[in-house]
Amino acid sequence: MPRFSVVVPVYKVQAYLHECLESVLSQSCPDLELIAVDDCSPDACGAIIEEFAARDPRVRPVHLPENSGLGPARNAGMERATGDYLIFLDSDDTLTPGALRAIADRLKETGEPDVLVYDYARTYWTGEAVRNQGAARLTERGPAPFRLKDRPGLLRLLAVAWNKAYRREFLVREGFAFPPGYYEDTPWTYPVLMTAGSIATLDRVCVHYRQRRRGNILGTAGERHFDVFDQYDRVFAYLDERPELARWRPMLFRRMVDHLAAVFARDDRLPRGTHAEFLRRARAHYRRYRVPGTPATLRARLRHTLIRLGLHRTYRALRLATALHRRTDTCARKLARALHRAALRLHYKIQLCLPLHADRAVFSAYDGRGHGCSPGALEEAFRTVAPHIRTAWIAHPEHHHTVPPGPRRVRPGTAAYWTALARSKYVISNVGFDRRLVKRRGQVLVQTQHGTPLKHMGLDLQEYPAAARDTDFAELLRDVDRWDYVLSANRHTTLTWERAYPGTYTTLEYGCPRNDVLQRATAEDVTRLRESLGIPEGTVAILYAPTYRDYRRTQRPGLDLEQVLRRLGPRFAVLARAHFRCGGPLARTSGRVIDVTDHPGVEQLCLASDALVTDYSSIMFDYANLDRPIVLHADDWEAYEAARGTYFDVRSFPPGAVARSEDELIDIFVTGHWHGARSAQLRRAFRERFCPYDDGHAAERVVRHVVLGEAHAPPVVPLDERHPAPSAAAALSL
Repeated sequence: MPRFSVVVPVYKVQAYLHECLESVLSQSCPDLELIAVDDCSPDACGAIIEEFAARDPRVRPVHLPENSGLGPARNAGMERATGDYLIFLDSDDTLTPGALRAIADRLKETGEPDVLVYDYARTYWTGEAVRNQGAARLTERGPAPFRLKDRPGLLRLLAVAWNKAYRREFLVREGFAFPPGYYEDTPWTYPVLMTAGSIATLDRVCVHYRQRRRGNILGTAGERHFDVFDQYDRVFAYLDERPELARWRPMLFRRMVDHLAAVFARDDRLPRGTHAEFLRRARAHYRRYRVPGTPATLRARLRHTLIRLGLHRTYRALRLATALHRRTDTCARKLARALHRAALRLHYKIQLCLPLHADRAVFSAYDGRGHGCSPGALEEAFRTVAPHIRTAWIAHPEHHHTVPPGPRRVRPGTAAYWTALARSKYVISNVGFDRRLVKRRGQVLVQTQHGTPLKHMGLDLQEYPAAARDTDFAELLRDVDRWDYVLSANRHTTLTWERAYPGTYTTLEYGCPRNDVLQRATAEDVTRLRESLGIPEGTVAILYAPTYRDYRRTQRPGLDLEQVLRRLGPRFAVLARAHFRCGGPLARTSGRVIDVTDHPGVEQLCLASDALVTDYSSIMFDYANLDRPIVLHADDWEAYEAARGTYFDVRSFPPGAVARSEDELIDIFVTGHWHGARSAQLRRAFRERFCPYDDGHAAERVVRHVVLGEAHAPPVVPLDERHPAPSAAAALSL
């Protein structure tokens, strides 16, 4: 008996079926059966199902003699299911990697509930993915499992069958089945949730809900949308048969009215000339199932009133008035923004006419994301080495908490921002400077960059359009022409910058300022950081920090972190940090996986960890300064190299052990190879090549050269004389 029975009804989806079935069979939880129900599809779907069945015994094909619709096709799959839990998946949607493992873990954690509700994201044909707006209702805080009365807000989620896992014994006992029709999910979802004796939630995107450009069932106009009335008749008939569920009638009545109003208001659902008839039937349903005294918001009351009275023309007039108001409001906001921009441009021009402040410096990192990286280290060095310079930091309000006491906080795009850019002698950033910045005579622009380059950068991206995307290379060169200084951590970086960013600037090969803290931190700092992150004492903390994949539409993690930790045992934990361009975490904080994507300082994460696992991220060059183990997970090197391009094959000159698969990675840790003599030998050679100047004084050398005009930088501490703070695991072994 498998753990899961995944039922996939199939009809006219031959272009999407491979991806759907593959997303199920490639799950890290293999204990499943895949029941693919061919609903007499006229295209190649039946043949595709048979191909999958021939290669994988977990696939159970079902071919219906005639087309019966989505509901009956699901019923046919349910009849043949043998798993503990049933999962329904539409044949143009996909399961996200690791979804079944996360579902299985949550089911076990919550005591095998009747229903587990999980989240989804809409994926558009443009490549955009948007998570469900009601995700907050799936919070895992509080008691679990629970009854619907404890979390009635679940009824407000999209009424679909494919965002839940159902205990098969519960469905069989209650005799649940899908009705025929167009909106068959409605009389399934509400009765199942109301009847379930135990419910749990999983705050994780497990399904990618495909939004097709053409061909979505609910996005196709037709009189079949009148089926929604029959389906709500079934819902209320179910309530009539079970008086103990009468408490849910008011809420279901409101959901019905909202649903009918949504179908009526959508321009792509009801054919021309049928709106009046639809509203007449909606009015009849309103009167039939109305619960007097049902509370509703003002907006909902208006909608209910229009449907109760069947005011077709009034409804249309109000929609037009609302649209007109929205457009007027939009135009007013655009005009206000234009006037504001014009005022700021005038302000900036006036500031450019005023003299420079020789004692001012303004800093920014990652376009206002907060205090950190090399600009952060330089800002601190300015206050220490050149205290006569007053510093300011550009950051968005949500990142102001990362700015330490001392520098003045400046919001991007404000008058203070343009004043700082116009009148500060020193402007420092690790990304491109504002293209509207006018460099003045006597002004000094310092480009710190952010790390040692492995992947192609700057003009070298011209041969890689997938990675370059919308890069304006002419604008890039205009920015380069404004640079006075560029920082470099080693000879490799110096040569790369001069080719990728050709200009007349001066290269300061002094080391990477952001790595100064790695040399100056103490064992007490490491202990304090680990406690703040919640790393259990005696645990080996692995920092997992993969880079961005230009060739992937979605940035899924290359490792199943939960599975890795299960196989490594309780001694290990993972700090998971996503690349700043990914727009979200790699994994949710759960058990021994700690999400640190939003942590303001990656240097602190390096100090707190005992080892680094990465792929092609430049963090490996920084982490090598700690002389702690590094393991590379290079499972897609050929694809990455083809899409982005690299300056050398890191597999041939690695900072430690190299794994080409998840199993190899686990084996490296299980056997101890990750911190063995060979790994230490590789790491030393790597440090000698890429970390010659990172001795904890890089920022000081930069400030003394740029601000104080000292021609000779302080001497560099040799590699053998540096003593970075030991990791917690190393200190424990000592």
